[in-house]
Amino acid sequence: MAHTYASNFIHCIFSTKDRSSLIPAARTTELYAYLGGIARGEGFSLIAAGGTANHLHLLFDLPASCALAHAVQKLKGSSSRWMGKGFAWQEGYGAFSVSPSQIEVVKRYIQNQEQHHRKRNFEEEFVALLRNCGIEYDERYVFG
Repeated sequence: MAHTYASNFIHCIFSTKDRSSLIPAARTTELYAYLGGIARGEGFSLIAAGGTANHLHLLFDLPASCALAHAVQKLKGSSSRWMGKGFAWQEGYGAFSVSPSQIEVVKRYIQNQEQHHRKRNFEEEFVALLRNCGIEYDERYVFG
C-alpha cells in the first residue's frame, strides 16, 4: 500500500500546575487560537478547545505521522511559555480516543465546560473519564 490512512481523533485533558486558577477568562479565546496555531504548525488540526480557569479539554485529529506524546508536549510547552511567567501545566495528561461518530458529542462537551463544572469539579470529571474508558489508575498518583 503506497499511502498511510488513519483516523485518530483525540480528546486530551490537562490541568494547570496544582490545578490553580491560572487561565483568566479574558485570555481563553486567545489561548485557544494560539493552541490551534501550534497544532497547524505541527501538522494536525485542533477541532475544539474549552475548559475552565484550571484545566483544558482539546479535541484534535492526530495524523499517523505524529506521536501523541509529541503533540501534547508541543501544545503544553509552547502555550505555557506564551501564557507567561508564573504559568505552568501539570506534568501529565489524559488522552482518550474518540470515534468519528462521537465528534459532535465531544465538541459540545468541550464547549460547555463552565456549565458542566457546576455539577462536578475537575477531579471528579477526570476520574469519571478514566473509569468510563476502563483505564486503571492509582488515586495516590492521578493528581500528584
